[in-house]
Amino acid sequence: MKFTKTTEENSNYQHLEKMSVGDLLTNINKEDKKVALAVEKSLPQIEILVKEIVKNLQNGGRLFYIGSGTSGRLGIVDASECPPTFGVDTELVMGLIAGGDSAIRKAVENAEDNLLQGWADLKKHGINSKDVLIGIAASGTTPYVLGALEQARKAGISTGCITMNKNSPLHLLAEFPIVTTVGPEFVTGSSRMKAGTAQKLILNMISTTCMIQLGKVKGNKMVDMKLSNQKLVERGVQMLIENLQINRQEAAKLLKTYGSVRKAIQNHKK
Repeated sequence: MKFTKTTEENSNYQHLEKMSVGDLLTNINKEDKKVALAVEKSLPQIEILVKEIVKNLQNGGRLFYIGSGTSGRLGIVDASECPPTFGVDTELVMGLIAGGDSAIRKAVENAEDNLLQGWADLKKHGINSKDVLIGIAASGTTPYVLGALEQARKAGISTGCITMNKNSPLHLLAEFPIVTTVGPEFVTGSSRMKAGTAQKLILNMISTTCMIQLGKVKGNKMVDMKLSNQKLVERGVQMLIENLQINRQEAAKLLKTYGSVRKAIQNHKK
C-alpha cells in the first residue's frame, strides 16, 4: 500500500536562511502549536493501547519501547524516568535503541537498517507474551523497529506503535497503533522537531496514566518516588505535612524512618 511520509513533505516555509532570528523562532513556535492538537485526535488510539498495557502490567508483564535515533532516545528517556518518579523496578519499563547504549549520545551508522537486530536485543531481556512492545518511528519504516514488532507478534506479544505516517508499514503491523499526523516539519524531514515533540507527549501520557492506574500516585502526588536527592526529600516532607497535617520536624522524622512517602503515611500513628 502506498503512503505519504507526511514528516518528509516539503516544509511550509521557504528560504529559511533568509529569515531573521525573530521570524525563525516565531514560525517554529507556530508549527509547534499544531502538535498538541494533532495528539488530541489520537486520544482514542492512545486509550486503547494504555488499557492493554495496564492489563499486562497488572498480570506481571513489562513495557518495552524500541526505536532508533530520536525515537529511540525518547523511549529511553521515558523509561528511565519511571523508577525515580514512581518507585518501580528498573525492568518494568525499558527502552531499547538501535545501535545500543552508545547510540544514545552518538548516531551509530546503519544500525536502524538491521531487520533482525531489534528482536535479538529484545530477547536479551527475555521478552515474552506477558509483555507489551511499542515501536516508535516517525516515518513508520525503520527496519530495526519493524523486524522487532513482526517477531513479537509471531510470539504472541502485544504490540503498539507511535508513528506520524498513516498506512505506513509500522502502522499496519502494530496491533494497537497510534498514528499522529503532525504534518511537514519546519526544516524538511527533521523529525526530531514536531514528530519528536508529539512522541514525547504521547510517551508522557502512556507512562503516567499507566502508573496512576497501578496506584503509584495518591491524590496528585508521587508517593512512591525515590528520595534520591535533597530536593525530592524536601518534596516528600512537604507531602507528609499536607497529607497528615503534622509539623515539619515530625514529617522529616517519619520520612527518614520509613524511607518513602507512602510507607510514612501508612505507618503514621499505627
